[in-house]
Amino acid sequence: MNILFTCAGRRNYLIQYFKVALKSDEKVIAVDSSRFAPALQEADQGFLVPLVDDPNYLNILLEICRDNRVGFLIPLNDLELPLLAQHHKKFTAIGTIPLVSSQDVIDICFDKWRTIQFCTNHGLRTPATYLDLVDAKIAIKNDELSFPLVLKPRWGSASISIEYVYDDDELETAYKLVKKRIFRMIIGGASAADAKHAILIQEKLQGQEYGLDVVNDLNGNYQAVFAKLKIAMRAGETDKAETVDDPALTDVGRRIGENLKHIGNLDCDVFMSESDICILEMNPRFGGGYPFSHYAGANLPAALTAWVRGEEVRESWLSVKPGVFSAKCDHLVGWGSFKKDQEN
Repeated sequence: MNILFTCAGRRNYLIQYFKVALKSDEKVIAVDSSRFAPALQEADQGFLVPLVDDPNYLNILLEICRDNRVGFLIPLNDLELPLLAQHHKKFTAIGTIPLVSSQDVIDICFDKWRTIQFCTNHGLRTPATYLDLVDAKIAIKNDELSFPLVLKPRWGSASISIEYVYDDDELETAYKLVKKRIFRMIIGGASAADAKHAILIQEKLQGQEYGLDVVNDLNGNYQAVFAKLKIAMRAGETDKAETVDDPALTDVGRRIGENLKHIGNLDCDVFMSESDICILEMNPRFGGGYPFSHYAGANLPAALTAWVRGEEVRESWLSVKPGVFSAKCDHLVGWGSFKKDQEN
């Protein structure tokens, strides 16, 4: 069973984790739109592919999976999840299982307004959020909303075009700026679905930020939660963290997993105050916070490959040791020659 990572980028750690989980005659394959993606160099095999929004992207991905006997496909980019969910059967028809949740789950997580509705329907708290600038201004005037505020695309990824505003003038200026930006970006297509309500205006949460890995099996059944205290961030990702064992965080993750019924890992950001836990975002894929769980003893690559094979999953793979501090650091990856037959 060969495994393929899409949009592999800098996720070299996932390449290494899955190499350990596979058998000696199985390969980890990585694809990316840039020949300079570090993960391409550490994978057993690497391929260049078009950008996710290219009309040929899906067919090229299918061809690579078929020609290289890929049994398990793991996407790492939010923007391709809707496409892969829509064409799930095309992959299973050639013997490839995509680690992709249902179309409805993808829509709930990608559309942050639907995320809020999902959480509200299941008794989970979210930031006070407005879809309309006029409504937000009225709420500010009525002391129902106060600065600082956060402006973000309703359909967004990787902290694209997030702005923090501290008064009325900044709110007006930032709103116009974000509105102009999003339609020039790769998220412009999704934002056009409801252009008048493509920006969220939210309260800026107070408290301590945590990251959750909410783990379901390949049938959408809840399995585990790995919780981390975020100590430092870098470029929108967790850079330093400590694993924690908190029943309240575990309960929130369990309720998400049981009701959302996503597949595999879900990366979830929450804020915890003295009185409450507030959910900020949910991303149904491996997130930048997973390495901290792995370092503390979790082994989701082993669990996922066991589920694919129909083998037993060890309990130890779905637990972490609390109180483990870890931090990311850069290391250099050199480039050798890139074979022509790897270009698509």
